[in-house]
Amino acid sequence: MSPARTPSGAQRLAAATPELLGGAVPARHGRVAVDELRVLANTAAAHGGRLAALWGTDERDRAGGLALHVVLAADAALHWVEVPLAEGLAYPDLSGIFAPANRLQRATADLLGIRPADGDPRRWLRHAAWPADFHPLRRDADAAARHETGVDDYPFVPVAGDGVHEIPVGPVHAGTIEPGHFRFSVVGEKVLRLEERLGYKHKGIDRRFAGLTPAEGARLAGRVSGDSTVAFAWAYAMAVEAACDCELPPRALWLRALALERERIANHLGDLGYLGNDGGLAFGLAQFMRLKEEAVRVNATAFGHRYAMDFVVPGGVARDPDPAALAALAAQSGALEREVRVLKDIYDDHAGLQDRFLACGFLEPELAAKLGVIGLAGRASAQAWDARVAPGYAPYGELGVQLVTRTAGDVAARVAVRFDELFESLRLVREIVARLPAGPASVPVSAPASSRRGIGWTEGWRGESVVSLEVDGGRLRFCHAHDPSWQNWPALEHAIIGNIVPDFPLINKSFNLSYSGQDL
Repeated sequence: MSPARTPSGAQRLAAATPELLGGAVPARHGRVAVDELRVLANTAAAHGGRLAALWGTDERDRAGGLALHVVLAADAALHWVEVPLAEGLAYPDLSGIFAPANRLQRATADLLGIRPADGDPRRWLRHAAWPADFHPLRRDADAAARHETGVDDYPFVPVAGDGVHEIPVGPVHAGTIEPGHFRFSVVGEKVLRLEERLGYKHKGIDRRFAGLTPAEGARLAGRVSGDSTVAFAWAYAMAVEAACDCELPPRALWLRALALERERIANHLGDLGYLGNDGGLAFGLAQFMRLKEEAVRVNATAFGHRYAMDFVVPGGVARDPDPAALAALAAQSGALEREVRVLKDIYDDHAGLQDRFLACGFLEPELAAKLGVIGLAGRASAQAWDARVAPGYAPYGELGVQLVTRTAGDVAARVAVRFDELFESLRLVREIVARLPAGPASVPVSAPASSRRGIGWTEGWRGESVVSLEVDGGRLRFCHAHDPSWQNWPALEHAIIGNIVPDFPLINKSFNLSYSGQDL
């Protein structure tokens, strides 16, 4: 008799999440007891899994108490674990297993009042704008209530020693970027430590989703993060379609991919320009911003909006671009590639620019893996993951997406990943236009008669966006959107260490993370 085999991490996760969700993403949903959560998380981590999202919901109107929701990504599939919690019951701290859990747990504590038994007790979203005993995501919380603003005595971690002093930067900045506070501990100009304080853009989007119809929610999902409207709108639509058991026509999927690649192109063009500018090459900013403006103008003709706002909707896309618009997208991709290759040669050969890029803002691959860094920032530090290459992510399986990675982990590597991904997206646009299937671009979506859940997962230009929701009675009971910046902001605190303060704008831009996208 052969010895019994120990179940793999994927098998254990599958056993804990037995209910298969429909839709385009391989996903499961299940409930586990609170005392099983840490074991499950350790099992997932031991087999290469990672934390994809974490949030909470109020189920007391169903006699279900409060609930913690954890989404684990393992073996190119999502495992959505729900942990029921009685009032006052804590759950095990997951930040020692998955580093991104730290801030996600703190945000959930501020919004819902559920906390881990140990771990970092500091608040995250609540900037003394509401009382400590007020939790906006509880169903009995008065969303219209106004509160006196208290004193925001946030306990930053102090750094002591001879010659050490602090430099506070923000939350209001000299440029047009969104607010975020950065507390540098330095000796001279060398950075010993950086601590971030975000949450200034919190706008109650999770609460706003509740009660909307799936169609109304689509407009809100596309506005979670203005530079990732297609990524979030597609993830949201995917979740709705899973909950409503809706199968899309191939043309709709290909048009969504077309819009997503155009979104990636526009953002990479803008970032490469600003990176050149922050490195002292204003010529780069002028040229790349010219190219970005040309790109978004063609987007407006094809998608009805410069940034494809409201193009992706549940059931497909809102409009089917005419042949002339599609031809213009393909033609422009060729023209952009020729110009960008010239600019890449200029960047690569510019000694002053390379002196700023190379060995600046280094994030070693081992640390990137430990921190759970994803998206282009992760791929620049050897984290070989892109959801577009995952099995079942239509239509990318037919397009043969080339995974781009670097191992250096510095600003130069993040610039190189942007260039390579830009060229790949330009190729994909031409490929999609040439092979675009015939047929309808959308189908009707009917709300389910019973309560149903769905989850969506897209690889946006910054990284993967995850949207989880429940449809009940034809309306959203809840909807939670997760931005990849949750995983990547902590990495910036490490990448700046050992660099000088004036390099921070360049390092920060090389990550280009979202404030508003995660302050939901």
